[in-house]
Amino acid sequence: MNAQPPAVCRRIYPLSPRDLSEEQIAVTFAMTSRNPEPFAEIARQVSAERAADFNERWVVGYGHSSVAEHAVVHLAVENISRLAGDGLEDNRLASYTEKSSRYQVIDADSFHIPQELDADPARRTEYIAACRGLFAAYRRLLDGVLAYLRPSLRQGSAEQDGAYALRARRLATDACRAVLPAATLTNVGLTANARALEHAIAKLMSSELMEERSIGAELREQGRQITPTLIKYADHNPYLAERRRIAGDDAGNAGDDKAAVTLADYDRDAVSKLAAALLFRHGGGYADVMARVGAMTAAERLAVVDDAVRNIGPHDAAPREFELVGYTWEFTFDYGALREFRRHRMQTYLSQPLTVANGYDTPPLVREAGMDGLFDRAIAAAEPLFYTLREQFPAAAQYLATHAHRQRVLSRLSLRECYHLFKLRASRQAHESIRRPIIEAMSQAVAVQPELFRHLPLRDAPDWWPFRQ
Repeated sequence: MNAQPPAVCRRIYPLSPRDLSEEQIAVTFAMTSRNPEPFAEIARQVSAERAADFNERWVVGYGHSSVAEHAVVHLAVENISRLAGDGLEDNRLASYTEKSSRYQVIDADSFHIPQELDADPARRTEYIAACRGLFAAYRRLLDGVLAYLRPSLRQGSAEQDGAYALRARRLATDACRAVLPAATLTNVGLTANARALEHAIAKLMSSELMEERSIGAELREQGRQITPTLIKYADHNPYLAERRRIAGDDAGNAGDDKAAVTLADYDRDAVSKLAAALLFRHGGGYADVMARVGAMTAAERLAVVDDAVRNIGPHDAAPREFELVGYTWEFTFDYGALREFRRHRMQTYLSQPLTVANGYDTPPLVREAGMDGLFDRAIAAAEPLFYTLREQFPAAAQYLATHAHRQRVLSRLSLRECYHLFKLRASRQAHESIRRPIIEAMSQAVAVQPELFRHLPLRDAPDWWPFRQ
């Protein structure tokens, strides 16, 4: 009889950061490529000193940066501007949770004063006055909108008074926050591996904004206490600094007649590309698969794509093959909507510096409450200083752009990300300032390639949706 091989038991267990430093965990995982022993045994052999030596040699010296991905850092970042928050959160491979101005009333004087203005005391005084004017308008708008809502907002029969008051306040804060500037302070919870954190620190320290450079230095200092070796050399990067330089002029004014959403480009042969990608997994060279697809009829190619998503559910992701084709849009969002849009970090987005030159959107609830005059006056009072600051401090001028001001962004979205974005942001639960342009983008995609979206499971399909069951 043939002897049976000895049974090998599967083991799945954590390496606890309570027992090991993040650097020790990273090295333990890295050493398994050359050490046959179990992770737990390797971990017992890896001292803090040995971990530091390993990282200095292999991660820093030889550039094996993937090792740093096993070390995870959680950092609380408080009282930074929304503008600096954009820079901090401009990294795909990290997780962020931010203080929400939709659910909280923002305190007066809760705004950042850029250190750049210390060089010009007169402009600094004007800047503080402009921010205080916007925050004063915010409080008056809140009072006015709440006064409007109390007699007009119906209270549910089972709704407690406290819940009703909270709902009314949320509606008011959601609308009135539009007048707040990008200087408004926020808190961000950050979770990142050491490799991603090192990149984020380098970007911040290469910024034109003094605030972002200071944040980068503080992140490095705090991060070093957790992973002293893995982010040891994060620093200013001359190449990044040159790429991020902001000019002191504006390229133009979008104005009210500028389309908010423009489909700039898309893959004309998307169905063929998708069919080939979907068939490639079954074997054969890509050129051979493309030849097979080329010999198919249009209906046969589409059937391959349909089969991949025919039974897709509302919470299912589209197949990875859908990342091989996509669409490029130019969006003009208000700044509040742009901040939500950029959370979809699987896309490729190219944002311009914040400006007031593209006009602004007044929230509908502010208009309904008869507070649009106050809103307009507050915006008009702050805008001239933006242009004045831009001449001398082009980066710092961005702090005065409000959440209502329109901003341009160029976005490349794969079809897979479109499925996710359209399902999420076209629903009635999405904020209206992002929901409207996303629905428009969806209509443009459906207009040019309806066959790719007929199985998209929408929670709240718009009236024009042609694929109702």
